Amino acid sequence: MKNHPKKLIEVNIPLQAINQESAKDASLTHGHPSTLHRYWARRPLAACRAVIFASLVDDPSECTDEFPTEPDQNAERNRLHGIIKRLVVWQNSNDENLLAEARYEIAFSVARNKGEHLKTFRAKYKKDPKAVLGYLHDHCPAVYDPFCGGGSIPLEAQRLGLRARASDLNPLPVLLNKAMIELPPKFHNQAPINPDANPMSMSTKTEKWKGAAGLASDIRYYGRWMRQEAHKRIGHLYPDVPVPPSISRPIHSPIASGRNNATVVAWL
Repeated sequence: MKNHPKKLIEVNIPLQAINQESAKDASLTHGHPSTLHRYWARRPLAACRAVIFASLVDDPSECTDEFPTEPDQNAERNRLHGIIKRLVVWQNSNDENLLAEARYEIAFSVARNKGEHLKTFRAKYKKDPKAVLGYLHDHCPAVYDPFCGGGSIPLEAQRLGLRARASDLNPLPVLLNKAMIELPPKFHNQAPINPDANPMSMSTKTEKWKGAAGLASDIRYYGRWMRQEAHKRIGHLYPDVPVPPSISRPIHSPIASGRNNATVVAWL
């Protein structure tokens, strides 16, 4: 094994599948980070996920002990391509089985490059996703994006079980990245604290508050509270005004369902 073996991205990746899914990225809304803020240079999540995976997984041509012939190498490369093709699909973004599979492949390459006994590694980690996450945390270098912008790269690095480090001079992307990669892990699998959720009565229903669901419930509750309080205090400064029929009305707008007035939020 070479000290710096070529990675999959240096030899061959399924570009057509990656490009197809990346093209769909701009049209996604529900649950997508872009709904936080339309950052002008945000990278497609599908491309970032694929690039990070392919940058960390060894190309089979460098693993001649395991794949001695070219057909063996092609077969293994096609298998890894299959993982990428499934990985870039938006609907699979939170498929824990698929993510565990991808994390294991990354960890296996790290172990290979460290000179670990691969049969022992496979026996210990193949069926233990939590152990794989621990291994990646302890042995895989962190992914660092010094000009993180919309945060696609650190977000996808974190999704693949890697430590993510992000920075930017602009306070807007700093806030976006705090919201996406710094705060949610601190409240992972925790029940909400807002009174509407009544977490005490649901304490046994752990699945209900899986991931960041509890945090999201609190954000919705206290976000509504802040909006109501702001309206009480300064709402009179933003009066409703008649909307001329000539102005186009978004389908999700309140005025689209019969209202003829809209709240002014800015004056030119």
